[in-house]
Amino acid sequence: QVQLVESGGGLVQAGGSLRLSCAASGRTFSNYAMAWFRQAPGKEREFVTVISWSGGSIYYVDSVKGRFTISRDNAKNTVYLQMNSLKPQDTAVYYCAAVPQRASPWWNSGRYSYSAEYTYWGQGTQVTVSS
Repeated sequence: QVQLVESGGGLVQAGGSLRLSCAASGRTFSNYAMAWFRQAPGKEREFVTVISWSGGSIYYVDSVKGRFTISRDNAKNTVYLQMNSLKPQDTAVYYCAAVPQRASPWWNSGRYSYSAEYTYWGQGTQVTVSS
């Protein structure tokens, strides 16, 4: 079992920044790829970004490229999402997710963007961006 707890959400004006954290406990954190998803009211859960166990592979959804940065600190069992230049359309509940590290085909095929691929989920943290 891996327990994930997100924090850092809140209310921010458009153009502002937030830094989300996801603290993991349980099994060896460094054995897991970590991702952020988000879900806006009335919409499906959407992939945002993913990072491999080493940080060597990182992918973003196009809508956040250049604005969001994912990182991880395996010594602290924590993954971060730095969100800059926030827009009202970024408003959503943001979820942290974990999956045991996968081999290259998983990454190359883009399966990292499917929520069903992930084994563990946090409870979510609300991000609201006002215009």
